Amino acid sequence: MARRNAKKILVILSEYGYWGEELVGPLHHFDQRGYETVFATPTGKRAHALPPSMDPAYIDPPLGRSVTSEEVAELTRKIDDSDRLDDPIDISSWVPERPYTADDDYLRKLEAYHRALDVVAGELDEYDALLIVGGSGPVVDIANNERIHQLILAFVEADKPVGAECYGVAPLAFARDWEDRKSIIWGKHVTGHCKEYDYKDGTGFLGTDFVIGPPPYPLEYILRDATGPEGRYHGNFGKETSVIVDYPFITGRSTPDSYLTGEKVVEVLEDGLRRFGW
Repeated sequence: MARRNAKKILVILSEYGYWGEELVGPLHHFDQRGYETVFATPTGKRAHALPPSMDPAYIDPPLGRSVTSEEVAELTRKIDDSDRLDDPIDISSWVPERPYTADDDYLRKLEAYHRALDVVAGELDEYDALLIVGGSGPVVDIANNERIHQLILAFVEADKPVGAECYGVAPLAFARDWEDRKSIIWGKHVTGHCKEYDYKDGTGFLGTDFVIGPPPYPLEYILRDATGPEGRYHGNFGKETSVIVDYPFITGRSTPDSYLTGEKVVEVLEDGLRRFGW
């Protein structure tokens, strides 16, 4: 069978809100290259942009300035109002859930679970890369989502690139082989939402009235621990951008790094880039 020419990217979005630029930035580069993008959400609900990410007047508290230009706000509104994000893949129906050890007939269910994972891995053959978009939403339904962890593991095992932005980097720390429980970013160099960027109040999500103070965990500390003594977390606070490529991972720190993250995913796929940013 002839290899298709266009690359195909699986893009995971939170149902509790994605940050606009962290989607439109990578999409700019994917669309420019003619890549096919397929969207997926944890339970198949349509994803929507967080309102502040469509508001150029919104002042980001840690940075003390707007982080959304008029152009990016318009691009976010355009995709959010379009039908492009309609009918995403339902990850909960696609990827099996590991049974509880207390379940009746646990062994047979575990065997069935692994068979089903093999089927999913085969279905992922058609994809060239994975991207996990950030924003506050991933804190709720992506960070500790074992089904998404299995997708990440499948891409890593197939030696395919995995991109992640901001709080979308969190599941990389938690995606682990069930046997050794070691993070897949152990020994790797990554970036992600640094402590200086954390809100002290007003961390909000779509689809719920739940608004909290700071995020429930400091992502920087988790990433520092998960990379271990031979890897490293790079916050690059005080630098305008922070994107790290340590193949197969392409990680972007936060909103201002979105376009560069997409650019580096393309360079990984097209030019064989394996290391960048440190």
